[in-house]
Amino acid sequence: MIKSMIPVALTVAGSDSGGGAGIQADLRTFAFHCVHGTSALTCVTAQNTLGVMRVDALSAEAVAAQIEAVVGDIGVDAVKTGMLLNREIMAAVASQVEALGIRNLVVDPVMVSRSGDRLIDEGAIAFLQDVLIPMAAVVTPNRFEATILSGLEIDSVDDMQKAAERIHSLGAKAVLVKGGGMKGDLRGIDVWFDGTRLDVLKTENVDTGNTHGTGCTLSAAIAANLALGKDLFTAVTLAKDYVTTALKYALDLGEGQGPVGHFFPLLKEEERRGKKSTVS
Repeated sequence: MIKSMIPVALTVAGSDSGGGAGIQADLRTFAFHCVHGTSALTCVTAQNTLGVMRVDALSAEAVAAQIEAVVGDIGVDAVKTGMLLNREIMAAVASQVEALGIRNLVVDPVMVSRSGDRLIDEGAIAFLQDVLIPMAAVVTPNRFEATILSGLEIDSVDDMQKAAERIHSLGAKAVLVKGGGMKGDLRGIDVWFDGTRLDVLKTENVDTGNTHGTGCTLSAAIAANLALGKDLFTAVTLAKDYVTTALKYALDLGEGQGPVGHFFPLLKEEERRGKKSTVS
C-alpha cells in the first residue's frame, strides 16, 4: 500500500463545546487547506456563544502522551498551540517540542480574551515568555496579550510595531501582533516583525458581530500553510485572507457571538443554489 503524502498538522489546544474555537476550529481549518489534522487536548471547556461556563484541565502527562503518540507514529509538518492553561502543561509541551524535534511551531499565546479577561496565571505567563516563545517560528498575540508580553500600552499602529519588536526580542523568529481588539479604523490591521522586515498588514474590515474563533482559526491557517511548504510570511498573509473570507460567511448561531464560517466554500455553493443559509 502506498503511503499518503498529505501534509500533517497538529493542534495542541482546548476543546470548545460550542464548536466555534479551540481544536474544533483548528481541525476545520486544517481540513479546508487539505491538511490532515491531528490534536492533543489540553483542557475541556463548557462554552457556547455566550461565554465559558467551566474549564477542566487535562494532566500535563496526558497532553505529553498525545503529542508523542501523534508525532512518533504519523509525524507532523507543523504544530500550533492554543489554550495551554497552566505552567505544567506548557512545560510538557515545550519538553516534547524539544525532544521530538518539532519544527514550524506556531504559538497563539492564549492569555487574554479579546474582551480583556485574563485566562492564565503569572507563572504560566513567565514560562511562556522565557521558554515557549523562543521556540516559536511565529507568535500571534492579540492586543491584550501583546501588552502583557511587551509591557507596553497599545493604542496605535506605532505601539503595535514597538510591541512586535519587543516580543521578537524574546526569541521567536517572527511576531504577528493582531489588531482585532483595536478600535475604529485600526481593526483588521496586524503588524509583522521578523527581525528585519516590519510590515503593517491590512485586510478588508468585515462588519460582523460573529467573530468567535478568529484567533484560533488564524494560527491554525498559518500552521496549515507551513505544513504545505509555504514560507513564513506567505503563510501569514494567506491565513489572513482565509480568516477575512471566513468572517464574511460567519454563522449567526445562538444568542451571543457566533463563529466564523470555516467551511465557506460550501456556504457559497448553498447561496448559489438559492438555498436557505444561516450566514450572518
